[in-house]
Amino acid sequence: MLKRLLNKQTLNLGVYGIGQAFNLITPLLVIPYIVGICGEDGYGKTAVGMALSFFLMVFIDYGSDIVGVKSVSVSRDDPKKLSQIFATTYLAKFFTLSLVLIAASLMFLFIPFFSVEKRLFFLGLPVLLGQCVNPTWFLQGVENFKWITILTIISKTIYVVGVFLMISNPEDYIYNNLVWGIGMIVAHLIVVGYLFTQYPIRFSDANRHDVKTLLRSNFSIFSSQIFVSLQMYAPTMLISFFGGNALTGQFKIVDQIVVIFKTYILLFFNFVFPRICYLLEIDKHQGLLFWKRYNGANFAFIALSMVAIFIFATPIVSYFNPKGIGEIVFLLRIAVAIPLLQAVTVPLKQLMLGWDKQKEYVRYTMIITIVSLLAIVLAIPFFHVQGLLCVLIATEILSSALFFASVKSNFFLRG
Repeated sequence: MLKRLLNKQTLNLGVYGIGQAFNLITPLLVIPYIVGICGEDGYGKTAVGMALSFFLMVFIDYGSDIVGVKSVSVSRDDPKKLSQIFATTYLAKFFTLSLVLIAASLMFLFIPFFSVEKRLFFLGLPVLLGQCVNPTWFLQGVENFKWITILTIISKTIYVVGVFLMISNPEDYIYNNLVWGIGMIVAHLIVVGYLFTQYPIRFSDANRHDVKTLLRSNFSIFSSQIFVSLQMYAPTMLISFFGGNALTGQFKIVDQIVVIFKTYILLFFNFVFPRICYLLEIDKHQGLLFWKRYNGANFAFIALSMVAIFIFATPIVSYFNPKGIGEIVFLLRIAVAIPLLQAVTVPLKQLMLGWDKQKEYVRYTMIITIVSLLAIVLAIPFFHVQGLLCVLIATEILSSALFFASVKSNFFLRG
């Protein structure tokens, strides 16, 4: 059985990998162009806007990227249940979107840090609408990776074309996040239309009570995702606040290189998570064996990639055409430790969630995030980007230790 599943997953991974390779390469095509026209300062501003949008996405998803995927995965053979999950989740997402748009608009108008660049932030709101429509969570649950690939290619093609058409002067950086959002909206609407042709989905299969129940039941995992999102995106906003947009641009150039692998790790999580949940549900030993094989191979790939980046850091940084190449090369060689550690932390997170250890996961994530953000605030004024990177490395080490302590009693299961 496991051999058959591995063969199927290998085929799916090939299809999924095409789209995600496209997804990861896209920034490499546009960032040198944006930095060349808008400078590190302008690129830093777009990074702050995108970081805020990505953080607000958590409120719109409200745990559907984890709980929704798992629910669809275990109910994949029940069309009526799938329709109910789909309709309830989308109604909840439309509700949270409306609240987020109101809160974000007020924030952009009245908080000085945001109002200075309010045009940039308002033009980034389509990213939130695109995330509301995003059906990737459902496609992951039914393991339809072909359409995830189609969605990714459409979205990123629109983004690349939009950047080259709309950014031609230094002040045009404000349009970067707008074209990203337009690409999301168009691609996601196309795929939602496809889903309506393949499944008997009806919004009448959900009601107000279902939505309230979902919002209550998902609150715990949603709370933890807020802290995860803060870990990922608050550093960009904090370094902008304490160090200015030029330092933010430096950090984002380094981050954009390693984020290719950080994103790959998270996408790999999304790829294998539904299958791991399914296997752990029916056979813990088979599920754990599947987890070890896939994540072991993945760790080896990440380790080799980080060694290559460390060795070739200078030509890699030069590609982005920044001013301070030597400083950024030094920072990049520190940052390669982050994806390597995440290749341990994220798989352990899979086991925690697959074994229904949500309470422990939420508690650990809250503690880790609070400690991490406090350390970042203290480190940036004195050590700038170098201090920020060291805190992020320490955060991953702490996360790995706590997650492993939670699952170690089941980690060495025997058949």
